[in-house]
Amino acid sequence: MSRESSYLRHPFWQALAVLVGSYLLFKFGIGYLLPAIGVHSAPVPSSVLLQYMLTVVVALLLYVSTSEDRWTRFKEPLRQVLVDPDKRVLRVALLVALPLLVGFLTYGRVRADVGAPPSLRSIHPAPPNQITFRGEPISLTGLENPLREHGSFEEHLAAGSTVYVQNCMPCHGDRLDGEGPATHALNPVPANFTDNGTISQLTESYVFWRIAKGGPGLPVEGAPWNSAMPAWEDLLTADEIWAVTLFIYERSGSTPRTWEESNEGEGH
Repeated sequence: MSRESSYLRHPFWQALAVLVGSYLLFKFGIGYLLPAIGVHSAPVPSSVLLQYMLTVVVALLLYVSTSEDRWTRFKEPLRQVLVDPDKRVLRVALLVALPLLVGFLTYGRVRADVGAPPSLRSIHPAPPNQITFRGEPISLTGLENPLREHGSFEEHLAAGSTVYVQNCMPCHGDRLDGEGPATHALNPVPANFTDNGTISQLTESYVFWRIAKGGPGLPVEGAPWNSAMPAWEDLLTADEIWAVTLFIYERSGSTPRTWEESNEGEGH
């Protein structure tokens, strides 16, 4: 049996290969390779990547420990590094390198940022009067949610709930409070729809615009921390966006701002 073949059959090196392959898949495959072949995706946030890798580590430990023989063989390289006299140089190198690596990573996270302070950012930048949705022009001025006037309100609400759970909940949370599992990996954090200072101050056409165009559609006054939200018009129909807008207002207990209120505010 060749040396390369023995490495491939050894449980320690198999586990190490799976660990490295999983990291490359989660870090680069999901966010970059899938879009290259036409599958819509986004980079995995660092906090989620850590959860994935911990899951992989636990799974590998469970696998190698299911057999006494496999577990013994898995520990062989570790024991050799820690005990064998001919591995003394490697032990010293690891003793120096590992603390330096941990220190370097820790320093990178806690060091003060000497960059220039960010410019002021408009939380709710003014929307355009008209947008293009999948090639069709839509005038936002005076536009109301058409689902409030047509069809079954309960059916629209159920459709909006489905869209929200499938696409919005990881960031905005199951309570619509901006505390989803991906929240802490984003800057700025997702909007808290239960806060009176968010969607209660906005018309539904504004929310439609923000969902449809996402972060890439923000005007310059929305910089420097453009929203991480994707442009959902690539994945959702207009009715689905209106439905999830309806659901967000209804579930959060908010009332959308009307165009009459907007005009009165501008008059003052």
